[in-house]
Amino acid sequence: MIHHLKGQLVEKNPTYVVISCGGVGYMVNISLHTFSLLPDAEDITLYTHLQIKEDAHTLYGFFQKSEREIFRLLISVSGVGTSTARTMLSSLEPNQVKEAIAHEDVATIKSVKGIGAKTAQRVILDLKDKILKVYGEDEIFVPQDNTIKEEALSALETLGFASKQATRVVDKIVKDSVNPSVESIIKQALKNL
Repeated sequence: MIHHLKGQLVEKNPTYVVISCGGVGYMVNISLHTFSLLPDAEDITLYTHLQIKEDAHTLYGFFQKSEREIFRLLISVSGVGTSTARTMLSSLEPNQVKEAIAHEDVATIKSVKGIGAKTAQRVILDLKDKILKVYGEDEIFVPQDNTIKEEALSALETLGFASKQATRVVDKIVKDSVNPSVESIIKQALKNL
């Protein structure tokens, strides 16, 4: 298994890159998400997944380990192959995929080209528990205005609370509240810390 490639970026396309490592050029299939994160710099590192079939050895590359883990979870589902998983990670951000699975959002998963209602439901059924187990419920929440959350965390850390504990409490408050203000988050956090 090839864990990662670190080398010179020779060619960059929306669907694949060529990386030269020790004089060997590796063609690596990528998602649009990875393409958008790749720097134009010469030296890059991609985390890889190697798929071996009778007729081909295909490398898939990811800028972040977390995207590779989601890719591997997706291809573990019956009926979801590597090209479908790559299309999903090109159409949606990895966090959107996690959120859609955790919140059983069939419509979002079905919006990806090549995925029907049955496959979307199978993805949710097979992966919901794994996603929640791997990422934990604290990491899966509806996106909110992060500046309010960051201001509240900064204030709590200034008051002497541990960053990790404060983050956990603030995330729960933000998740359970509708349009919270910085002051209300801090007051509730002080009661819970």
